[in-house]
Amino acid sequence: MLRAARELLAVRSPLDAELMVSELLGTWWGQQGGRRGARRRADIEELVGEGLVRYAAQQGSPAALALLSGVACLGTPRQAAQAEQAALALIDRGVARTAWAEHVGAVEAAECYVNSDVYGDRDEVVCVFSYAGQEEHALVVVVDYNAGGMARDGWVTSQVAKLLDYCRDSSGTGSTFTQIDPPQARRILAAGMTATEEAADPPVSASFPSYHAFIRARVRTLPPTLRVGASTEGPPPAVTALSRRQHWRKDRRAMLVAAFLASDEAEDLSDRESASRCADHIVDYGCDRDFGRPLRVSPAKAETFLLDWLPRKVVLSRAEQDAMPHVMLAWVRWAGPKSGLSEGSVVATLDSVFEAMRTFATAYRDPESFGLEPDMVGKLLPDGDLEALARRVFAFPLLRGSYLGTDLATLNPATLADRPTLLAADHDEPGAPRASSEHIKQHVELADRLWRGDPPELWDAAQRLLDLGENRHDVQHALIETIAEAGPHERDIAAALADLPPEERG
Repeated sequence: MLRAARELLAVRSPLDAELMVSELLGTWWGQQGGRRGARRRADIEELVGEGLVRYAAQQGSPAALALLSGVACLGTPRQAAQAEQAALALIDRGVARTAWAEHVGAVEAAECYVNSDVYGDRDEVVCVFSYAGQEEHALVVVVDYNAGGMARDGWVTSQVAKLLDYCRDSSGTGSTFTQIDPPQARRILAAGMTATEEAADPPVSASFPSYHAFIRARVRTLPPTLRVGASTEGPPPAVTALSRRQHWRKDRRAMLVAAFLASDEAEDLSDRESASRCADHIVDYGCDRDFGRPLRVSPAKAETFLLDWLPRKVVLSRAEQDAMPHVMLAWVRWAGPKSGLSEGSVVATLDSVFEAMRTFATAYRDPESFGLEPDMVGKLLPDGDLEALARRVFAFPLLRGSYLGTDLATLNPATLADRPTLLAADHDEPGAPRASSEHIKQHVELADRLWRGDPPELWDAAQRLLDLGENRHDVQHALIETIAEAGPHERDIAAALADLPPEERG
């Protein structure tokens, strides 16, 4: 990496230098996926990023100083602080400094814009910057609301006027191009970057890692609030998904479903009970996952809902599985015009639903195919959270048989009072001493965490241990011991579980 940094010595433009350093810092960002997500990224940033800073500081060459100057601007807060200190030490030693190093990072934010597509699927945030009025350039970041509002793509251009003219011209095709205040742009971008960072394997573009550090640094440059004395006159703030987001109470959701079921569009839905439950899921998805926008419909949103979210998150009965695509078609016809979509956009969304119907049956995982009886699935998933099935079966594998005269089939793992008996029965082995009440209590506490998925690192750690061939009971004991040794603070517990098994860290 330091040899590659020699190219920085031939660069004159601070913008080119920042982009080169950002690309270098992105070489390991794209390799940080996996179940550990954000914590794993932080570990690699410390290992590789801070290790690179320390190594460059020891070399004392002009290339090392150029690299440290760039990292001081674009690195993580820890990397930036260490790089700045090391760069100052090299300057004091008389190491030659490149001309661009005096300007790198000294950028000023100018106008900011948001370009929203006709469906509301995504925003393109455009922010204009310059170095004290020189080398004007624009940063463009794509925020995808069908992917949880994460930043999925970004790029930089020095053709600012050409870019803005193109955006204004394209706004007549259904998208809206609006100027926004820099603090609003910062809020949108900061939320998008956070969503990307927190994802285990974010579905970003191939070039995103190269721009990641640059985007992060430019977001920090944008003001968090309006400057004192800044004018509040002018057009109202742009309406984005973040600014539109509102909390939908259960009664409001129910009223929306009732209005839909009473509409002409839903008249032909024969199974009204299944249709009602399907509509509940559509509304919940729009409220909870689409930034409080249950009426918003689009081809991408419909496909994500039917082929990605439902198969992972919701248990549907056979009748509901049959009804869901038809309910979705009726919902698009009803909600599309209410959300302001043109007839052509509604038709395009309906076509997307028809296309998804071909694969929905195979994409949706029927819980009965897992070998579990419907009543057992009902007990393990009273909240319908299909993602929780595996970890709850891991916590409560025994739901049949008898124990000390109790028919286990009459007990419910969702009921706190029934859990000790279920777990005591799980420990009942012929010829073995009966488990103590304290031991069962520890398993009850673990089962409660597994039931809730709290913290997420718990089930991730269990799966890694199971993958190593450990038996279920030994894995549970390892989890119990790790939680106990971590202490009472949830953050320490999550960190300790993320490190299981310890050997993997090496």
